Amino acid sequence: MRVPGILISTLRSFSLPTPGAGLVRTRMLGSFTRCMSSKRKMDHLERTASNYRQNALYPAEVCGMINESETVKRLRIAVHPDFSFKAGQWVDFFIPGMETVGGFSMCSNPGLLQREGVIELAVKYTTHPPAHWIHTMCALGSRVDLRVGGNFFFDPSPAEPSVDLLLVAGGVGINPLYSILLHSSDLLRLNRTAGGQGYNIGSVHICYSAKNIQELLFKHSIIEVCQEFPDKFSCGFHVTQSTDVDQHLQPFVNCGRITPAELQAHVDPKRTLCYLCGPPPMIEAFSQTLMDLGLPKDRILFEKWW
Repeated sequence: MRVPGILISTLRSFSLPTPGAGLVRTRMLGSFTRCMSSKRKMDHLERTASNYRQNALYPAEVCGMINESETVKRLRIAVHPDFSFKAGQWVDFFIPGMETVGGFSMCSNPGLLQREGVIELAVKYTTHPPAHWIHTMCALGSRVDLRVGGNFFFDPSPAEPSVDLLLVAGGVGINPLYSILLHSSDLLRLNRTAGGQGYNIGSVHICYSAKNIQELLFKHSIIEVCQEFPDKFSCGFHVTQSTDVDQHLQPFVNCGRITPAELQAHVDPKRTLCYLCGPPPMIEAFSQTLMDLGLPKDRILFEKWW
């Protein structure tokens, strides 16, 4: 995936040191914490303390920046050759000289990392120190350290039976789901190249809600994927504030929130695997709706972002 107009720095002389003595060791726990609630706002490391984390802390360098919307900045980051992640995972984001550690989901997919040696993060502006640094101080050439974590991912093997994916996103919760969407399309291309002997990819439908059209991130790229594979991929965008919609987007945009009826149209209790990402109230409401529609609890996976 290439980002039109993104500012790319020269990487010919750029090399990242090999992780060695600087490796950070953490506990690696397999259980995913489904209920995380507290009156005190926890930071990223507290919220994800029980999540899986890789052992290594990798150096990285910002090599591209673009304004994805008025409030969201997308970074392209060159990473160490040993860096790897699964579609849907996040990184602990360490900024030199800053005590607070950020937590941001990759919006790019593993295929981009394999092809170009980079990952991408789309970060919404807030006063939280890491996000504030990204929007006000980060520049081409800025160095950071990254550590991959998260139990929320899509990483099928060729031998697994196909599933139908239902991806439901609110706001910047689109990031890991966009990664999963792009990864699914990459696997489908591999499958077609292999003459149907590769990955078993079912249907993929993405329901995405944001405040307005401008805050619907990656909308044009999502539509392009759906148009490339019209028999497999589909999307429905929702805006909660009335706004003018470009003619190109009109067939895909609905005014108002995601409805149970739209979810029901894409739920098969035996085939559907649903990934949810967004604010906690949205996750809780849709989890209950999906269970009411007959989708088993163990087929509803979610990531809550505050």
